[in-house]
Amino acid sequence: MMDIKDIRERAEEFQAAADGKKIAISIAELLVTDDRRRELAGRAEALRALRNRRSAAVAARIAAGEEAEASLEKERIRAEKEELANVEAELETVTLRYRYLMDRVPNRVSPDTPRGESDADNVEITVTGRIPDFGFKPKDHVELGEIHGLFDMERGVKVAGSRSYFLKGNGLKLQRAVQQLALDLLEERGFTGMDVPLIVRTKAMHDTGFFPTGRDQTYKIEGEDAWLAGTSEVPLIAYFSNETLDLTEPIKAAGISACFRSEVGSAGRDVRGLYRVHQFAKVEQVVICRNDSEESERLLQEITRNAEDLLDRLELPYRKVAVCIGDMSQKNYKQYDIETWMPSRDAYGETHSASHVGDFQARRAGLRYRDEDGNLRFCHTLNNTAAAVPRLLIPLLENHQREDGSIYLPPALRPYLGGLEFLAAPAGAALETDK
Repeated sequence: MMDIKDIRERAEEFQAAADGKKIAISIAELLVTDDRRRELAGRAEALRALRNRRSAAVAARIAAGEEAEASLEKERIRAEKEELANVEAELETVTLRYRYLMDRVPNRVSPDTPRGESDADNVEITVTGRIPDFGFKPKDHVELGEIHGLFDMERGVKVAGSRSYFLKGNGLKLQRAVQQLALDLLEERGFTGMDVPLIVRTKAMHDTGFFPTGRDQTYKIEGEDAWLAGTSEVPLIAYFSNETLDLTEPIKAAGISACFRSEVGSAGRDVRGLYRVHQFAKVEQVVICRNDSEESERLLQEITRNAEDLLDRLELPYRKVAVCIGDMSQKNYKQYDIETWMPSRDAYGETHSASHVGDFQARRAGLRYRDEDGNLRFCHTLNNTAAAVPRLLIPLLENHQREDGSIYLPPALRPYLGGLEFLAAPAGAALETDK
């Protein structure tokens, strides 16, 4: 939630952000509503003060034996009480509308955020690694998973419905290896690992900016004030909510958790394999720092670099893109995506997303610190995926497959896999060649 004073001073900028992010809100209506709310609040306060004065006057008249004058004062009190009731009723209605609109005001975007309508308009910044030239007909990750017995999509659908799966054997080991590699990398860089709750309250979803605009992507636990979190960013920010924090050094947390998303609106998209599933796992970077633009920009570059370093260790080709306004969520001020090459898609696919949220979440969640002058200020928050699996298994399997059906395992993963250097293909599982 943004500061209404800031919204007033930058109304055109906030409206442009709303239009660019496709959030249906009129900043002009918000400001008119706020004016009326303030006016009504002032009128209600004045009427209450007048009522108190008249009540005191009635008591004084009665004490002085001035019954007629006391009766007149009582009549005035009754009339003003009715007016106060009407003012308070309208104030409640206007306040509800004000809160509704404020909940939908998006964060502004950074000056260097590209303009655009969708992910097709994101701007490539860097490209790292070499796209493999196999010299044979490669298989996709679903075929490779079947050959190696890594996961079972068919039984996943039987048990849990569409976009569900079982990981098994080396598939499970590979996922856990990637997660542990990511967690170890982050802990080396000052992050505290945290296993977080998967179930959170409505307030946690609202405070982190996933509600109200992302409510349809979230699974509700019926009969309770409880939701399944789509990222450990939610419980990690909520962990520090309504606290005054010591930010002598930035707070850096690495959350590891299962995540759940309904994928509403994605019907027919990425239906094959592990790319877009309802349940997945992540190691998430969350950083809380001072409200300082230079510091938060430096940390955005740092957490993005952490993700790139993980991909370097996995020996995967990827690119970094600046996300355009039309592909950004309500809460983000600036965003990078990292997309890793996926041969089966013949394209890069998103595997990481780094977000600079400014003080948007801090205002909602009450994250504050004292600056050098002792003044309370709202923090800045940032987040980025370190590893999202099983999606990251797609490029890992597909880019490292060999013609004989085996799969090369990068040295960085081997300590977590008992020294295994490759997944050997079962007999008869060699890949077809183009020859």
